[in-house]
Amino acid sequence: MSTAMAGRGGWALVRGGWDRMSVYLPIILMGVIALGTYWLARNTPTLGVAEPPRPLTHDPDSFMRGFSVKTFDPAGRLKSEVHGREARHFPDTDTLEVDQPRIRAINERGEVTVATAQRALTNADGSELQLFGDAVVTRAPAGTAPAAPTLEFRGEFLHAFLDTERVVSNKPVELKRGNDRFTGDSLDYDNLNRVLVLGGRVHGVLAPRGVQP
Repeated sequence: MSTAMAGRGGWALVRGGWDRMSVYLPIILMGVIALGTYWLARNTPTLGVAEPPRPLTHDPDSFMRGFSVKTFDPAGRLKSEVHGREARHFPDTDTLEVDQPRIRAINERGEVTVATAQRALTNADGSELQLFGDAVVTRAPAGTAPAAPTLEFRGEFLHAFLDTERVVSNKPVELKRGNDRFTGDSLDYDNLNRVLVLGGRVHGVLAPRGVQP
């Protein structure tokens, strides 16, 4: 066999093999593309699914130490001021628990109420106070008002509503009005209507009018 014939035979084999491969080439390419798509799907980072909002728990979400918080009415007048050693905010009830609180509130008539205790629980706008341990609430007359007795409430628990000017308690309390002194097992005092209700065992000592401030 001559060299030319051998070359033509080899080329025919190569061409035949290429023709057969070209038949399967689309299938091979589709397989490569499928493998590439699978690899990308496995290795491409996905966005996390949005978690539903977690229910609020009675765990403090913020703290304050050595603080002072003031609230104002729409006219910009100082309404209340809260000082404390430490405070904790509870998101489920939107309340603030304060250690060693001192709360000062001023009503529209300029009367000042001061409250202190070992611990206090106040709502979001400071209009409602629950005082625990050595609680004292003092209401003084306005500076320009005629002379009037200062009111002082004492007890282990006092609940003060500053907007409606009420002080209530289901624990024993002591009330001082000038030099007058009253004690009872419960208290409901409404300053707007000038109504005082003492419940349980009630005792009172009235000073002579000449001694009354």
